[in-house]
Amino acid sequence: MLLSVLSWLFGGLLLLAVIVVAGLVLATWWIAAKAERLVPANGKFIEIDGNRIHYVETGEGRPIVFLHGLGAQLHHFRHTLFDRFGPGYRLIALDRPGSGHSLRASGATARLPEQAQLVRRFIEALGLERPLVVGHSLGGAIVLTLAVEHPETISGIALLAPLTHLETRVRQKFDLLYVPSRLLRWIMAYTVAIPLSLKYAEPTMKFIFAPQPVAGDYMIAGGGWLGLRPAHYHATSTDVVAVEQDLDRIEQRYGEIAMPAGILFGTADRVIGIAVHGEPMRDRIKGLDFEAVDGLGHMPQFVEPERVIAFIKRIAERAFTGRTSTQPHNNFTEPLG
Repeated sequence: MLLSVLSWLFGGLLLLAVIVVAGLVLATWWIAAKAERLVPANGKFIEIDGNRIHYVETGEGRPIVFLHGLGAQLHHFRHTLFDRFGPGYRLIALDRPGSGHSLRASGATARLPEQAQLVRRFIEALGLERPLVVGHSLGGAIVLTLAVEHPETISGIALLAPLTHLETRVRQKFDLLYVPSRLLRWIMAYTVAIPLSLKYAEPTMKFIFAPQPVAGDYMIAGGGWLGLRPAHYHATSTDVVAVEQDLDRIEQRYGEIAMPAGILFGTADRVIGIAVHGEPMRDRIKGLDFEAVDGLGHMPQFVEPERVIAFIKRIAERAFTGRTSTQPHNNFTEPLG
């Protein structure tokens, strides 16, 4: 009798678990389908080392390549900067592998040298002549890796709120993304991760944009919906795990960077702090153009696009004319607007 009751209870719990998992899978599918409907691919595709890369470009002139940060995509630049930039430049933004509408190659590690190598191959595939490369957040760490490992490929770097140093505290802010097990990462991506991400999307965005308000058009025009898909979550988690394997080594080589370089950092950035990831860089890269903006958070391209464009053009002028040094911006500047 007891065995019969226990068997019935176990069977009921198993059935309940199956129903819950099935519900999560269906919810994930529904959210992902909505995301791709709201923010479809609107660029070109190119195959690089097994990665299917989605990118957009506009304009003619000297090339500038844009690399987005963790969990983001190319709309962080296309939507905020491209229409405001003006003539004289060929602007190219790509979805990093696994992000946006790009697909990461099977077996790819997402380690910084691997991502930097892919950017180099992307530059070569498009026939770009030593572009300036702009990187935001984690994209900044990839651009720094590119600068130390493939300096001959580019003419300069312009970094927005870049991740520059290995810091456990940064990982702790994204603890739900730090999933070292590849199997668990895959399971989470297709079950609980996307419904939970949708549930907590508003507080997450408030944290990332703080102390400024979240851009009203972020989810569609800014591409935010694209982060609510299992492949995107999986790629983002993989990025979080992979960055710790190489960043400490890359840090030791910043002194080798001799090309024109600039950093724009908000003093109120709550995602990546200027004290750890910004200020120390003044002494690491010779001739660094360092612009600290008082009260600005982690998303300068959304909050102050005109300031960001002026900063990028300033570095571009040095990069494309071959000047390697300038008078750094040593003082805080007030936010615009």
